[in-house]
Amino acid sequence: MPRAKPKPASSAARRDYFAPALEKGIDIIELLADAEAGLTVSEIAQRLQRPMSELFRVIIVMERRGWLQKDPESSRYSVTYHVLQLGHLGTPAQSLTLAAAPVMHELSGRISQSCHLVVLSGTQGLVILRQENPMRHVNLSVRMGAALELVTSCSGQILLAHLDPAERDHLLESMPKPLALPRTKLLKALAQIRKQGFQVRASPITAGVTDISYPVRGMDGKVLAALTVPYLHVLDKSLPTTVEQTRRLVEDAARRVSRALGARH
Repeated sequence: MPRAKPKPASSAARRDYFAPALEKGIDIIELLADAEAGLTVSEIAQRLQRPMSELFRVIIVMERRGWLQKDPESSRYSVTYHVLQLGHLGTPAQSLTLAAAPVMHELSGRISQSCHLVVLSGTQGLVILRQENPMRHVNLSVRMGAALELVTSCSGQILLAHLDPAERDHLLESMPKPLALPRTKLLKALAQIRKQGFQVRASPITAGVTDISYPVRGMDGKVLAALTVPYLHVLDKSLPTTVEQTRRLVEDAARRVSRALGARH
């Protein structure tokens, strides 16, 4: 007589499952992700409010496995790109970056500016690829793996503007309050972006920079990423393209990446 299949654990039971070492490792990664200068073991323990003895062995194992790296001079730990690399392998980001990399390299060379690619990651934008301009000694580039505010950044607003309204509203509700922009003002800006399909605006953070951003679409027509150029103005008029010329080239680059991903337009 065949054995009855075990019943799946209820959602209530699953909430009672614990994996202490795993949870400590996740806590450490999430903490270090927001610590650009890294943290020592004692600082990690203090911020997580756990004894050093609980965390030391976990940190050593994570370092050995390539998840963390230790600065030999300061003894500060930081997250390695191994986290980002695994994320690429397990998500559509891998095919996205493969399609975008050669196009972004060409774009950067033509405009003598850097560019970067941003995707949604929870309630933030995540920079999954960047291309610096190799021809100029001065560049304004965003760190790969950097987390961007969706509400205020040019890339983030592109992503929000092209979400399904219900999905967008759910995402906004899950963000910490208050939002960096009044909701009515934000929704008005998103409607304008969706109507024109792109955004060009002065950087809200850096003087002398104009942000230019276009959506990148997948096979189903949905927006997968934002391709953005932080156009750094110069005084010597040495740039090969104006803001408007750059906008057109970014539009073409986003369309080419989209086509490579199977989009029909």
